[in-house]
Amino acid sequence: MKAKFEIMGRGDLKEVINLCNECFDEQTSLEYAERSFARTSSNPNQIYIVGKLNGEIVAHALINIIPTIYEEMNTYAILNHICVKPALRRLGIGTELLDYCFAIAKDHHCKTVELWSKNFRVAAHGLYHKYGFNVLEAAFFEKEVKYEN
Repeated sequence: MKAKFEIMGRGDLKEVINLCNECFDEQTSLEYAERSFARTSSNPNQIYIVGKLNGEIVAHALINIIPTIYEEMNTYAILNHICVKPALRRLGIGTELLDYCFAIAKDHHCKTVELWSKNFRVAAHGLYHKYGFNVLEAAFFEKEVKYEN
């Protein structure tokens, strides 16, 4: 099955949020997504991707390009919110999505591409291993930032 991949537009937000809410068991509201997209869509290093079949969004990823001053790290990319509509998994769409993401990373002269994935996404981990990603010996830390709205 061959999906068509492109940079996400504002008109794609509702379908993308519905897909991500389904795939990641999230509760992001369309209103929140619209506000965030308005703030971030002009950032050339934050690239939202959609994959479409017959005009319907069936896949999504966010690519963050991170240029650094460090020779070892150089410029790299972090992928997140990589997802394919559950009914269409195991048809090659995830591999096509990663191919598209890697083409963008190459265009941005990225040295590496990294991603993090929640433990419950076992099927996605299989795709990442098959695609050639290696599990790093690292821990992922998080601390909430408290701020006033």
